[in-house]
Amino acid sequence: MSMLHIVNKSPFERNALESCLGYALAGDSILLIEDAVVGVVAGNRFAGLLTAALADRHICVLREDLVARGIPDERVLEGIRLVDYAGFVELTVENDRTQSWL
Repeated sequence: MSMLHIVNKSPFERNALESCLGYALAGDSILLIEDAVVGVVAGNRFAGLLTAALADRHICVLREDLVARGIPDERVLEGIRLVDYAGFVELTVENDRTQSWL
């Protein structure tokens, strides 16, 4: 049974992303939305954690929230999948359960 983990807080302000990465299991999906999208910028201090997690988990970011924060697609860490709102809905359908990290 796979789970969709949704993180919406900036990893520079809260530890929700790090907690999520610690609990997410192989095969789970992680979606970063709202202020959490700043965590996927290549070269920041969370890049190593996300790269390691990509080995067995699916990590996505909501493109609309990247655009709203002025982050171009080219700055997103390699391996992170960009999704739109329809992709967000698909992730909720593809996974058996959902966990929001606040």
